[in-house]
Amino acid sequence: MWITSVFDVILFFIPMNSLLTALLLLICLTTSVAQNYDEAKVPAYVLPPLLKTTAGQEVKSKKMWEDVRRPEILRLFEDNIYGQMPKDYDSIRYTLKNGDRAAMNGKATLKEVAVQVYRNRKSVQINVVMFVPNHAKKPAPVFVLINNRGRENTDPTRKVKSGFWPAEMVIDSGYAVAAFHVSDLAPDNKDTFINGVLQLYPEQLEADNGMKAIGAWAWGASRVMDYFENDKDIDPKNVIVVGHSRGGKASLWAAAQDQRFAVCVTNCSGNTGAALARRQFGERITRINTTFPHWFNNNYKKFNANENQLPVDQHMLIALIAPRPLYATNASKDLWADPTGTFLALKKAEEVYALYGMRSKLPANPPAINAPVPYAPLAYHNREGEHDLTAYDWGNFIRLVRSRR
Repeated sequence: MWITSVFDVILFFIPMNSLLTALLLLICLTTSVAQNYDEAKVPAYVLPPLLKTTAGQEVKSKKMWEDVRRPEILRLFEDNIYGQMPKDYDSIRYTLKNGDRAAMNGKATLKEVAVQVYRNRKSVQINVVMFVPNHAKKPAPVFVLINNRGRENTDPTRKVKSGFWPAEMVIDSGYAVAAFHVSDLAPDNKDTFINGVLQLYPEQLEADNGMKAIGAWAWGASRVMDYFENDKDIDPKNVIVVGHSRGGKASLWAAAQDQRFAVCVTNCSGNTGAALARRQFGERITRINTTFPHWFNNNYKKFNANENQLPVDQHMLIALIAPRPLYATNASKDLWADPTGTFLALKKAEEVYALYGMRSKLPANPPAINAPVPYAPLAYHNREGEHDLTAYDWGNFIRLVRSRR
């Protein structure tokens, strides 16, 4: 009835000689409401095998995984979804723009650092906001957020405080906390996303498997990791990369590409994040590529409404994090991000963690709402509420990090 009534409205306002335009608009409207939220309508699907090479060989050891299968899978994601990850640049510089050893009433030191990366006489600047606990007896582990929300969420003055980045909570737990904003790397806009990292790598825009915005944000996380390796207050062996939604897609890709990240957190990342594409539940590839054409490489559009032809699925991306811990989350009212598909992706990735002798503590079925399983190597919870990153989520991320130390 809703679609019929919309069609009637279109016909009322658009002349008959514009009927073709009306029909095209109707198709767009139909697509926008056609997402599946019914488990009974999830199609039958077969996931690409994790532990079988493209040549058909069974992978039975971590050496074969690391030497053969992992590089294959990484390349498949590069070529078909996220794009290449350029490694070269001419130089990198770190500048402390602002510091305050009496931040948070003396509990922390504030550092505002500019990470400047140069290539071919061009540069990009990543602005890092960071707090380090003052009473740490040794270099501190650090949570670094890929911030895809407003900069006020990571306010260095702390006049504005947000559950999206509860810096005081992290400091009180004995850890450092940092953030950078995605717009420093690639503005989240289909018309302006090239105004950042891609100015350094214009060749990526010409390649069908070239990096776009999500890849640029992940690239930026690695340059911030470069900085952490040069900050005596930070333990570079214990850097936890965190992202929410599209930032959670980027945190997964960053950790898959850069094995220096000790832990990966992906919060409500959904389609092309931690959720299985082949379930066709919630957001689908067609919708994400249409709404956000600047996020993924050109080749990904070949799989619009064609998920089963993908040579990979998201359980394989999660497996690339192994043997490092990974925490994935969902929210009960965020069916768009497919909580069940996220949990199933984690369960399937257990096969690779098992190669390292690591046993997952995840139950056989998705846990109840607000019943977190915050333990390495694969952690998960489905929080009550909306699509968001909250203090509840952060509290459980901290529990995971504590459990492994």
